[in-house]
Amino acid sequence: MRLSPKQLIIFVIFLAFQIIAQVENVPLKNGVYLFLKEMKVKGILDFISEDDPVLSRFEVKNLLDEISKHKIDLSNTELKLLDKYLFEFSESIHPDTTTQLFNPKNSSSSSDREISYDDKIKYLYAYKEADANFYLDLLGHFYHGQDFSQTSAVNSNLFDIGFRLRGTLFNHLGYNLTTLKGGGSGNRYFAEIIEPKLLSNFKWVENIENIGNYDFTSGYLKYYSEPVDNMHLSVQLGREDLTLGYGYGSKLLLSGDNPAMDFIKFNFDYGIVSISSVHTSTTSYFNTDRSKNHTKYFAFNHLKLKFKNLFDIGIGESIIYSGRGLDLGYLTPVGFYKFIEMSLQDRDNGNIYFDLQTKFLKNLEFQGTFFLDENILSNLAELDKYTNKTAYQLGAFWYQPIGIDDLSLILEYTRIRPYVYTHYDIKNNYTAFGANLGHRIGPNSDEIMIQSNYNFNEWIRLSTEYRYQREGENIYDENGVLIKNVGGDIAVSHGYILESEKAFFLDGERVNTNFFKLAIKVEPIRGFFFDVSYNFMKRENLAKHISSNQNFALLKFTLEY
Repeated sequence: MRLSPKQLIIFVIFLAFQIIAQVENVPLKNGVYLFLKEMKVKGILDFISEDDPVLSRFEVKNLLDEISKHKIDLSNTELKLLDKYLFEFSESIHPDTTTQLFNPKNSSSSSDREISYDDKIKYLYAYKEADANFYLDLLGHFYHGQDFSQTSAVNSNLFDIGFRLRGTLFNHLGYNLTTLKGGGSGNRYFAEIIEPKLLSNFKWVENIENIGNYDFTSGYLKYYSEPVDNMHLSVQLGREDLTLGYGYGSKLLLSGDNPAMDFIKFNFDYGIVSISSVHTSTTSYFNTDRSKNHTKYFAFNHLKLKFKNLFDIGIGESIIYSGRGLDLGYLTPVGFYKFIEMSLQDRDNGNIYFDLQTKFLKNLEFQGTFFLDENILSNLAELDKYTNKTAYQLGAFWYQPIGIDDLSLILEYTRIRPYVYTHYDIKNNYTAFGANLGHRIGPNSDEIMIQSNYNFNEWIRLSTEYRYQREGENIYDENGVLIKNVGGDIAVSHGYILESEKAFFLDGERVNTNFFKLAIKVEPIRGFFFDVSYNFMKRENLAKHISSNQNFALLKFTLEY
């Protein structure tokens, strides 16, 4: 959407009265994150937080304002995207720019209105005063998946509805409450393919009611302060979707494919130093015997140094522990987890990682992560030893390749050695509700990913993705009895009794997978999103000389009103 001169005058007047900084967060699925990323790679922005990517609304607004200073360097589509997001994050509730279902007075139009209903910001209800505001949105989704790889028709439908309540109090305290309730019809297994998070939803997995159903909820309080100029300090308590670490396709540290976890989070940013600290609680594998369920904790610290127009470099740690209550030793954002773990008698699952992201080349970014699960410093000369639980990821992001505006190309390689993410105590493995917290491919595997995205205009985005994955799976007999453990299953550890001191990469049953996806995202009316994709996967078990194909189409409709 491009604003006319008259609309811009009205818009600037509205912004002049935006005295409240919106502290509540922007959900990770909001398209503005993709736009900010592309502007960062293009060199318009020097820094955005990507290792802990969730931003407050005012932070997004400040970044958009920074982009506005470089309009001469933007393509026509980028200018339209900038106008679109500036409009969205203005927080105006004037009738010329917004519409409210439950407040007709503020939804009426002035006689000289030029902004159409299609472009207006839509709320169920909005309220704003000098020291407080309140926004209520209607949320909903509808999925329809059609599997073409079966001899007979296989399809699944998912549908949910809910609301999001958000706002800021006293310029410093942001709040959010979001909830969705849904159900499904059709093939249950296929539904879990089109929405993998169902596999870690209690109501869906329990499956004791007459219709498959699920629910998702999140909510938090977030306090933000600037003790001195350009020093940013925030503390957040609640539940929300999180990702941590770098990764264009999936992340080694916290991919976000896991269920939402309850957490307390601390962020500090000043000068070249950025610190993130998160302590979360989650749960174990699903079990019908609830006495066997347990709470587990995931703690994370990351220190990053930012060098303007050069690179960002960081070091981080995480710990997973269970079998006791909240451990204060892992609550500090400035502790060294590995030594703390030793002082607590080495019961927990710890790792350390290093990451680097460049910004000295305009339109081209490189990033890498090296992940060490447990301690390998005493085994550096024996890289095939089972204790060498390491992984790394290297990637490149090329924006506007060979001068083509609005196009991005991404290449990424990930390699994960055997037993990474496992632990001798299954209660402490790298999972939440049984879902892998780390990279989607899991241990003893590697993947090369090629991805392309193109912004056709501010309302339409095209994308393609190809992935080639190799796995070394554990070997079982025809009765399902484990014959050989090669470190290929996150739920099967090497334990205390070792079959072998060695663990060779891609040992076991070799399985190769090719995955292709073609997708388009369309927003014909602001707040009404259509995602359409075609997906093809071919899986080959080279040891057993068998293969299987799956190809399906998915339509997803998202409503944010």
